[in-house]
Amino acid sequence: MIFKPKELGTSSLSESVLIEDKKNCKRFGPCGVGEKALYLNSFYIDRRYYIPFTSIKRIYKRIAMSKGGFTEKGMFASISYLVAVFDDGEEKQCIFKLEEDVDHLIRYVNQNHPDIKVHSEQAEQRLLEKERKKRAKRKKSLSSEAQKNLHILEDCDSYLNKHLDLCTEMSDSAKLKRSYEQRKPAYSWAALFITLFGIAALIYGIYALITHAGFGIYFLLFGLAAIFLFSGSNVLPTSKKQKLQIEKRFLDAENSLQSLVDSYPDFPLPAHYAHPVVCQRLVDIIREGRAETIDHALEVLKKDLQSMNSNVSVEQEEYDEIMAIKPIFLSMNYE
Repeated sequence: MIFKPKELGTSSLSESVLIEDKKNCKRFGPCGVGEKALYLNSFYIDRRYYIPFTSIKRIYKRIAMSKGGFTEKGMFASISYLVAVFDDGEEKQCIFKLEEDVDHLIRYVNQNHPDIKVHSEQAEQRLLEKERKKRAKRKKSLSSEAQKNLHILEDCDSYLNKHLDLCTEMSDSAKLKRSYEQRKPAYSWAALFITLFGIAALIYGIYALITHAGFGIYFLLFGLAAIFLFSGSNVLPTSKKQKLQIEKRFLDAENSLQSLVDSYPDFPLPAHYAHPVVCQRLVDIIREGRAETIDHALEVLKKDLQSMNSNVSVEQEEYDEIMAIKPIFLSMNYE
C-alpha cells in the first residue's frame, strides 16, 4: 500500500485487516466505506485517514453557503462537507465536489450501520420539532377512504425503500438533466476559452523552463490548474455527446422505475414519481386533511413544489427532500 491510511482517534485496525478493508471499500467521491472503517480524505489525497466504525458516534452533511444560498446561483453557491464525529467529540470534516456523493455515503452507512447517527445534534432537534409540528397539523379524524389511501402509500413507501438505488438514480439523473438544460451557453464557451488559454500557458511554461526564459513555472502551474479545473467540471461544450449521455441516463432511470412499479400490483403513482419522499409527502397531505385521494394529494404536492422557489427559505433537511424530487417533477413538466 503506497499511502497507508492514518488512523484518527484512539482505535486502529491491524495492517492486514486495514489493507484488505480499504482495497474492497465502496467509494463515494474522495471517501470510502469499508466493512470495518470509514475512509476520509485529506486536502490532497483521497481516503488518507480512517476511523473504525466502533469509534464513530455520528456522521452528517454540512453545507457551507455563499451568496445565493439555496438558489445555487454564483460560482460557489454551496460547498458540501462530510463531518465524522468520533471518540470524545473529535471531528473530521471532508470536502466533496458533488453533494450527491455525500448523500449516497450517508445513506449507505445508515443502511449498513444503523447504530451510527446520521444527523448533527442541532439537526436532530430540528427534526423532532418538525415532527411535533406535523403531528399538531394532522386532522384528528379521517374518512375510511383517506385511511385506506394512507395504508396504500405506506406500503408503497416500504417497497420503494427496498429499491432506493433506483429511486436515487432517477433523482440524480433528473438533477443532471435540469442542470444541463438550464446552463447558459456563454458559461460553457467562457470555460472553453479559459481552458485553451491554460493549454497555451502550459506549452509556454514548458518552453520557458527549457530555455530558462524565466517565470516558466508560473505559466506551467496556471496552465495545469486551468486544464484540470475546467476539464473536470462538466462545463465545457462537448457538442451532442454530453447531451445524449444525459438524456440516455434519464431515460434508463425512468425505464428502471417503470419495471419496478410494473412488478407491484396496482402501483398508485406514475412510475417517474416513484420515490419514498413523494410517498411520505402524500401521506402528510392526507393526514393534514388537504386531500383524501392519492390523485388529489399528488395535485396538492405539485402545487406545493411549484411554490418552492429561490425566494423561499427552508431548513437544510427540507431542502434535501425538495431537491430529491422537484427536479423529477420539473423534468416531467409536472405531468
